[in-house]
Amino acid sequence: MMLMDMGAGLATGLALIVAIGSQNAFVLRSGLKQEHVLPLVLFCALSDALLIAAGVGGAGAVLRGNELLMQGTRYGGALFLGCYGLLAARRAWMGGHLHVEGSGPGSLRAALAACFAFTFLNPHVYLDTVVLLGAVATQRGDGRWWFAAGAMLGSVLWFSALGFGARLLAPWFEKDNAWRVLDSVIALVMLALATSLALGL
Repeated sequence: MMLMDMGAGLATGLALIVAIGSQNAFVLRSGLKQEHVLPLVLFCALSDALLIAAGVGGAGAVLRGNELLMQGTRYGGALFLGCYGLLAARRAWMGGHLHVEGSGPGSLRAALAACFAFTFLNPHVYLDTVVLLGAVATQRGDGRWWFAAGAMLGSVLWFSALGFGARLLAPWFEKDNAWRVLDSVIALVMLALATSLALGL
């Protein structure tokens, strides 16, 4: 029963996080540039673990009932994602050659601050981890914490694959157009998410 609960949590967790989103796009880009990959992967996995634990512990019900908190997070997240989307669009427009191996690392503090914003200013993160996973886990009774452990494991596996696996694509991203395409996709994703949040879709 323990393995079944954990397997269900792993499958559900992966189904929710394996999608093109703001956090995933940021980790992918950092992985391609090989900048602070381990700290970012750890931050994302630990953040998901914290939110999943909160959801299984009952915070999802509280969050659903606080309209003011949800609205504030929604509009703040829309503003942040919109600004980042415009920056990505500007990078795509300007272009420029970027050697992945030779690019100097940016500030770790700035990278973690951006990752924090992508994680905690996005209401979809709360809906997926705290509300949805929390609700599904509760249905499993005594096995809910094994379900949570499986979902947390899924987060670790996904972000590790995304961050460390990105280097396999590094040779392709030595080309100017590859970065233009990536930044264009990131811009579209960010702006679409920002619009969705602002309109409450």
